[in-house]
Amino acid sequence: MPSSTSRGSTSRGDKNAAPPLPEPLRVPVADSHTHLDMQSGTVEEGLAKAAAVGVTTVVQVGCDIRGSRWAAETAAAYDAVHATVALHPNEAPRIVHGDPDGWSRQGAREAGGAGALDEALAEIDRLAALPQVKGVGETGLDYFRTGPAGKDAQERSFRAHIEIAKRHGKALVIHDRDAHADVLRVLKEEGAPERTVFHCYSGDAEMAEVCASAGYFMSFAGNVTFKNAQNLRDAVAVAPAELLLVETDAPFLTPAPYRGRPNAPYLIPVTVRAMAAVRGVDEDALASALAANTARAFGY
Repeated sequence: MPSSTSRGSTSRGDKNAAPPLPEPLRVPVADSHTHLDMQSGTVEEGLAKAAAVGVTTVVQVGCDIRGSRWAAETAAAYDAVHATVALHPNEAPRIVHGDPDGWSRQGAREAGGAGALDEALAEIDRLAALPQVKGVGETGLDYFRTGPAGKDAQERSFRAHIEIAKRHGKALVIHDRDAHADVLRVLKEEGAPERTVFHCYSGDAEMAEVCASAGYFMSFAGNVTFKNAQNLRDAVAVAPAELLLVETDAPFLTPAPYRGRPNAPYLIPVTVRAMAAVRGVDEDALASALAANTARAFGY
């Protein structure tokens, strides 16, 4: 995952400043995917700002062993937080090959090999059994900077996460970057869990119809507001209302007009209103659906 982002000062002219609080939602919703451990400030402060604008629940997502343990511990401590645990797709090549991108290069971290990946997956399996852990993810495939060896490690890890999610009856949270066809293929070959979420949905309307036919949830982040993201708005328009979720992926993907500044769960209302505008529906009706869908997706 990218490095943590600092919120910096609060000056409106500072590109590192935290955006202002949006107008509160009248119907509370959940942030279905966030990284509180990468955001500045305390967990209490982040949850309080979110609650002040109607974001009353967050799903804290693990991306490696340390982050997954933290997610589980945080969810156990706060009623408003639910956890997911996993090895991010880019973590598998790091563990197996000592290389963040699955390429051989000088200076890469020492490789642990297949046995090290098995050990890491065993810890994810242990954490997935905890009651406050509602999902297994983010897992999947990320081909943005990944060579053949890295892709093999990612797919092996992805298949293992699918099995863990099914065995524990937890939601599967998918990270899919430049890998749509292979993600869908692996899900079909392994048999997707009953509840499968495409985090930060990145496909188009045609793929949304494929996901809908399979009953996969599609979670949209702040990038749905970006000028160059018409494919995402097209997907929002055609996705069934009962399969829509909303997320921040904070501190990343801050919605317009605050793109490039630090993201946090309290900015969910900006994305909810953008999605409502695309679908031509009432904001409160969409928020009600999003809240119900998130609770159903993660089983809380």
